Amino acid sequence: MNKYQYLKKYFGYSSFREGQESVIDSILSEKDTVAIMPTGAGKSLCFQIPALMFPGITLVVSPLISLMKDQVSALLQNGIAAAYINSSLTEFQLGQTLSRFSQGKYKIVYVAPERLVLSSFRRICSQLNISFVCVDEAHCVSQWGKDFRPEYLKIKDFIASLKQRPVLAAVTATATERVRDDIVNLIGLEKPEITVLSFDRKNLFFACREPKNKEDELLKLLNGFSGKSGIVYCSSRKKVDELYFSLSQKGYNVARYHAGMNKDERKKNQELFSNDEKEIIIATNAFGMGIDKSNVSFVIHFNMPGDMESYYQEAGRAGRDGNEASCILLFNKGDVRIQQYFIDNPEESSDLSAKEKELLRENRIEKLCDMIVYAHTKGCLRKYILSYFGEEMKEDCGFCSSCVEKKLEENKKVRSVPAEPESFDSELFDLLKKLRKQISEKKKVPAFVVFTDATLKLMATKKPLTEDEFLAISGVGQRKCQQYAAIFIKEIKKHIKNNG
Repeated sequence: MNKYQYLKKYFGYSSFREGQESVIDSILSEKDTVAIMPTGAGKSLCFQIPALMFPGITLVVSPLISLMKDQVSALLQNGIAAAYINSSLTEFQLGQTLSRFSQGKYKIVYVAPERLVLSSFRRICSQLNISFVCVDEAHCVSQWGKDFRPEYLKIKDFIASLKQRPVLAAVTATATERVRDDIVNLIGLEKPEITVLSFDRKNLFFACREPKNKEDELLKLLNGFSGKSGIVYCSSRKKVDELYFSLSQKGYNVARYHAGMNKDERKKNQELFSNDEKEIIIATNAFGMGIDKSNVSFVIHFNMPGDMESYYQEAGRAGRDGNEASCILLFNKGDVRIQQYFIDNPEESSDLSAKEKELLRENRIEKLCDMIVYAHTKGCLRKYILSYFGEEMKEDCGFCSSCVEKKLEENKKVRSVPAEPESFDSELFDLLKKLRKQISEKKKVPAFVVFTDATLKLMATKKPLTEDEFLAISGVGQRKCQQYAAIFIKEIKKHIKNNG
């Protein structure tokens, strides 16, 4: 059978989506392959079709237990011998699965990255014909990605332990150029074919708002989306619960989802939402990975996420059916404080060195600053998003809140969102940039590792004159305050004195 026959027989489709076929052809020609494809583009099919066509077994490395279960269930439903190996299995189930795996009874096996380091698992794999290894959510290998997983750094060693080198593929929904380079190098891909699909989801309307009262704004939005299916993301379990009970009392058809709920309740609520029995689900970012619900008409972020990758991936769960859908970000200064708290109190692996932890922290601050700039930008939001992911867009989209506001301004109507960012002292900003350059050259680190432009602009706006004021600037943590407060404050005071 050829790839089209496999597609029809096992998945029921008569044609591939944009980008899928070129990725499949690359893998089938036994080239190492990287596929950067936005949410909803059909990444899993890109490795499942070759997995069926290769003679041996395919391993899919995935960090997401719920996604593994869903994809294996779907494969089994399609008549494909598949299994997953992760911490959700009982000891008995694990034993059975490993036994069948060692006998070569599965065509596709999903495996958590932690398993790859176990000598018992490696011993089984070394005896099998493993034709193909696909690394899903491949951005997890990079410290510059949004979900760094140290276990992903062990994949390269695992590949080397196999009796023959399989074809390798790495797929992810969001990866900047820096992360792509890490994927190639850290997984050990050889002269890979790289496919990057456009990140432009033309059917999505992007909007940013800074309301005085978020709850009131949310109610207005939900009333406008009456009868439609949507997700409301919050940054904490507590806020999920508060909004859930509040909206339930007001008669909205809502469910909730976060990691603090018991497993059965989470599963039930997910099913109620997936089956359209609940119109709205209020959730933390624990919800959504691998959820293939096509008719989501809106995604509202009640709190600002900590980075553009998370935002775009979560917002991208809207409009997967191709119909117009809205992605609305509600933000305020409190959101910045929440994200700064997450940065200052990370749930990091003890495998990381102190230097690696500091680099990771610096990277997260940089990403938070990019997110803050997005929330405040007066320019085209879609252009900002695409630029962030390294894609150029020459014209404004005309289909985001900034573009709509611009049109309203031209028509002499009132402009409401997004909020005007505070103006900054450009002369002071230039002086601070020079100071940052001196420090970065002395320390032999990139300038943004010292402070991002967004942080310097805030300094040039707020003009902090004490350590406490300096520490209050977004992008300044305790460590940086200790290192840099004195010299930056000295420069600010000097500038103020020179300008009266």
